Amino acid sequence: MKNHKLSGLGAAMITPFKSDKECDWDALGKLIDYVIDGGADYIVSLGTTAETPTLSAEEKSEILRFTREKIAGRTPLVAGAGGNDTRMLIRHIAEMDLEGVDALLSVTPYYNKPSQEGLYQHYMAVADASPRPIILYNVPGRTGVNMTAETTCRLAADHPNIIAVKEASGKIDQIDQIIKNCPKDFLVLSGDDGMTIDVIRKGGDGVISVAVDSFPKCFSRVVYLCRQGLFDRAEEAYAPLHEAVCALFEQGNPVGVKAALSILGLIENNLRLPLVPATDLLMKKMERLIREYDLC
Repeated sequence: MKNHKLSGLGAAMITPFKSDKECDWDALGKLIDYVIDGGADYIVSLGTTAETPTLSAEEKSEILRFTREKIAGRTPLVAGAGGNDTRMLIRHIAEMDLEGVDALLSVTPYYNKPSQEGLYQHYMAVADASPRPIILYNVPGRTGVNMTAETTCRLAADHPNIIAVKEASGKIDQIDQIIKNCPKDFLVLSGDDGMTIDVIRKGGDGVISVAVDSFPKCFSRVVYLCRQGLFDRAEEAYAPLHEAVCALFEQGNPVGVKAALSILGLIENNLRLPLVPATDLLMKKMERLIREYDLC
């Protein structure tokens, strides 16, 4: 694994809401401390897990400012900045306050379903315009388009401002191709908690995680063992987490992680429509898993 400040374990932060669905700043501050103290190597703000599509421009700016000030230099900071209108995304990045931000996580354009050439041209234009390095984010289950290994490697080779990919295709063969064929200094990060060990075993550089939000000490232990090359021990450490990690995504993200965090007493279990809280059945399941495997 590369010794880079954005290798290892990144925490994809939620946005906690109060009962009136306004941002809960006290809870967000406590969560940032919780994941950093639990072993996260860096923080990812304004990603999918943050319910970013439901946040106003003003809220996004305030969340990023608050997160930067709360981190206070303890870890690197990555900010989400994606879209399906390239010109508007470039304008948005130009308007962002990027003080203290180490890189931008930029999802593939969604809904339009661009070709591979369209994806390439989109990211080249964004990387040209961005004052911060770009982490590509491939998550076809949400966007409707899969960025192939060939396109990822082409971007990695052709633009020095493109430094990493968060790969959430769920295709380990595709991820393996990226690891083998991208420039040696290019970071390959798992976008799926459950694939973290396999990705790092194949030569990947870490994970941008949802599970670390709720179970930071347990999950950071898994990543630490992987980084030491102790994969059998990492598998043993992950075994008690497996059911809980699956449950986190059973009804979608961040529904599951907010359920877990509310059980742990760290947030109120509030989401903004169109997302709704976990069912009673999932809540009871999560309570049982947390208690049974001592995940708190």
